[in-house]
Amino acid sequence: PAAYNAINLAAIRQIQHQLEQWAGDENVLAVVLRASGDKAFCAGGDIRELYDNHLQNSPDNMAFFSEEYALDQYIHAYPKPLLALAEGLVLGGGMGLFQGAAFRVITEQARLGMPEVSIGYFPDVGGSYFLSRVAGELGTYLGVTGNMVNAADALYTGLADWLVAAEQVAELDRCLDQMDWQRSAQQSIRSLLETLSSPAPGNGQLQQVRDAIDRHFAFDRVTDIVRSLESEQDPALTEWVQTTLGTLQSRSPMAMATTLTLLRHGRDLSLKQCCAMELVLVAQWFVQGDFIEGVRALIVDKD
Repeated sequence: PAAYNAINLAAIRQIQHQLEQWAGDENVLAVVLRASGDKAFCAGGDIRELYDNHLQNSPDNMAFFSEEYALDQYIHAYPKPLLALAEGLVLGGGMGLFQGAAFRVITEQARLGMPEVSIGYFPDVGGSYFLSRVAGELGTYLGVTGNMVNAADALYTGLADWLVAAEQVAELDRCLDQMDWQRSAQQSIRSLLETLSSPAPGNGQLQQVRDAIDRHFAFDRVTDIVRSLESEQDPALTEWVQTTLGTLQSRSPMAMATTLTLLRHGRDLSLKQCCAMELVLVAQWFVQGDFIEGVRALIVDKD
């Protein structure tokens, strides 16, 4: 919890082992994946550990990524209903765990995103699959800017399915514990969520600028996206445009360009193909990409 439930190789192996055990246990009807504490479901991979491993020429990084991808794909295909309950931050590797769940449940405090471009990396763990399938250019916007979304926007983009108010989480637990499971587990959980869930809080931001996002982020080059934003004439959008341009200016150009290309390719690929494409890139990125410099500059030396 102190590290916002950052995920490392040991955690991946523990989760994989436990899910496999439960998959083969006839007494287990459904699984809930949740985190310790309410500050974060998972804020992503333990990037400081990845940084240190690279400097030490450790083979653990490629083991981490290959096993993380295997776990995320396993969750997508899990044979029993899996409910992921996310409170607080759901970022990077946390999104990899969360997006494959049959029931993606958040509380109003949830903040979701793929912020990798801010540290010179790209949205991995299947980001080229699930971001490229968000309506319009919203996924492109989220991937290239690295911006997080609040609970309302998570529901609006389809990156989460249900909102259960934080004060109802204990009731969700109680109901799951006392479920009679007369119907299928899938139906039982869906019915429970329909009873306990709340409508999206009315403070989403993406819907208000959706048309502008679809216009400006439809291009296949970051330079064209920037040029389009700079040409915006609507005074009502001035503040959003300036904020967005400032965000893009602060990100790794190589990471943004790579992300844009990944998302364009990902639209036509299966989850398995997207993961394979990303893994090939991961193997190259630590040598040729901006990740090591990004972590050094923003997290290690903070210069």
